[in-house]
Amino acid sequence: MDQHINYITLGVTDLAASRRFYQEVFGWRETAASNEHIAFFQAGSALLLALYPKDALAHDAKVADACGSGFPRFTLAHNVGSPAEVDALFAALAEKKARILKPPQAVFWGGYSGYVADPDGFLWEIAHNPFLEKLR
Repeated sequence: MDQHINYITLGVTDLAASRRFYQEVFGWRETAASNEHIAFFQAGSALLLALYPKDALAHDAKVADACGSGFPRFTLAHNVGSPAEVDALFAALAEKKARILKPPQAVFWGGYSGYVADPDGFLWEIAHNPFLEKLR
């Protein structure tokens, strides 16, 4: 896997309030990839900050709810060029005995992704997000 992080997703309690904070307090503008379920803010030439409801994030990663479970409330993401690349990375991770939390699959937002955890439980989403092609 090449070394890059495409977006950091924060699991937020109130998406509307968090959106307003980043827009009004920081003065950031959302990208065109944002929708009613998630907000994306450009945070560098190839990095996005994503805001996503924490309960939905826990559900998407197939981990226990964030309340008291040790769920970190954020994920790191590695975006690749195709679903086949996601599958290939997961095959390599499985061979190396990585802790796979959610095998790769088509997801409701139109992409393809799965989750692995590092030894400390930090979540990595390995994804093909067709709406963020320029981040690869």
